[in-house]
Amino acid sequence: MDRPASQPDAIHVDVLIVGAGISGIGSAYHLQDQCPWASYEILEMKETFGGTWETHKYPGVRSDSDLYTFGYRFKPWIGPPIANGEEILKYMGEVIEENGIGEHIRYGHRITRCAFSRGTNLWTVEAERLSDGALQRFTCNFLWMCQGYYDHETPYIPPEWREKGLDDFRGDFVHAQLWDPDYDFSGKRILVIGSGATAATVVPEFAEKAAHVTMLQRSPTYFYCSENKNELADRLREVGIDEPTIHRVVRQQIMHDQDLMTRRCIEEPDAVFEELKELVRAFTGKPDFEFEPHFTPKYRVWQQRLAFCPDGDVFRAAVAGKLTVVTDTIERFTETGVRTASGEEIEADLIVAATGFQLSVMGGIPFEVDGAAIDWHDTVTYRGMMFTGVPNMAWVFGYFRASWTLRVDMLGDFVCALLNRMKDKGVARVEVALRPEDRDMELLPWIEADNFNPGYLMRGLDKLPRRGDKPEWRHNQDYWREREEIPTIDLDGAEFVYDGERALGERAQELA
Repeated sequence: MDRPASQPDAIHVDVLIVGAGISGIGSAYHLQDQCPWASYEILEMKETFGGTWETHKYPGVRSDSDLYTFGYRFKPWIGPPIANGEEILKYMGEVIEENGIGEHIRYGHRITRCAFSRGTNLWTVEAERLSDGALQRFTCNFLWMCQGYYDHETPYIPPEWREKGLDDFRGDFVHAQLWDPDYDFSGKRILVIGSGATAATVVPEFAEKAAHVTMLQRSPTYFYCSENKNELADRLREVGIDEPTIHRVVRQQIMHDQDLMTRRCIEEPDAVFEELKELVRAFTGKPDFEFEPHFTPKYRVWQQRLAFCPDGDVFRAAVAGKLTVVTDTIERFTETGVRTASGEEIEADLIVAATGFQLSVMGGIPFEVDGAAIDWHDTVTYRGMMFTGVPNMAWVFGYFRASWTLRVDMLGDFVCALLNRMKDKGVARVEVALRPEDRDMELLPWIEADNFNPGYLMRGLDKLPRRGDKPEWRHNQDYWREREEIPTIDLDGAEFVYDGERALGERAQELA
């Protein structure tokens, strides 16, 4: 890729990666491997790597995806399928160390502005160096956004809670995202508000040492109970198969099973729910375990992520009398806890909000192109990774139903192929644009509520780019479809505009 004249006071690289979490580290590996000619830096706001695994320190923090697919395809995972945060950070640290990625990471840099100029075909990225407040300027040919999708500093707390007297509560209150690992919760009465993956993680941990735990939920969540082991992996190790082969085979087996489960959730959701119930009964040893009303969700099983429950730990805590589940809404916070809409008083020494994220599109960073500010909702997404009117940039946004990292690897291949194509063509700019046949296409919200509808996403749809009604112009959340489509994208297709000129696709060339 040709290097245009850079700004004299700026540090210039071919590719600037934003974020040293699971997406940024994986993308850096693929860039080194597939584009060895490209210089790069990683800007990370925190003082260390890890992203979400560095942010979340609540008791028991763990993956809710198996590590054979959440781990990178190029780095075998050795251990139980569901791993805790410390083990995941160790795994990421090994990737950084083994591949010399650390020397490219600039920690403690908060990006304050990203601006692209078609005159220079460069991004200018300004960042505050947190150690001394100094402003540093970087320029790059291509910007690879791997910063995640939520605000790491400000979690979601329902705004109406203040009106309902949150400040009246005299005990301790914390959002799980801001948990202090030094806090001692032994012997306390703990109220966890929420019922998703975070709540399912902290509740069994709290139950071990707390006086009692209550989980207050507006609506139940679907849980998949299973032992935290993979029998195929264990058997292959037993017979002496090497770890890279085990990783590849088990990864394929899990993806096959997930594909089948996803299709069954859509095609026969009631049957799937009955099977999930049977797993709960098996792990609790209670064939008469009662699911109404606290464990029967209102939504359909495919509409939100299926929370993993290793060894049925949440349900075993309930059966053991250590956990009480209340399905209700909050009428008011009191000095001693919460009063629900039905009048129940829940007393607590500690209230833990497990109420989810604040969506943050592109890290909340101000973006502009040729001096005009970008409103992401005015753009149209290209397969959830590029956006109309925004040149030389890709965004890594993973999967909800499958492991996030599957898309990190997939988009790593795509971005590197695009960069190599630009280099081969001798061009300095690429962007996506609607084709003539797309101009009358209906533009819709990022995702349908019937497809996937967690609160953080529904609250932030007006901040996200829009989608079209064609596969190219949406993020369809279907890994099993994308793994066939994305590797075969025609980089000379009519949706790609290089140096201001629309590419002529292979089919069009054949017809010319």
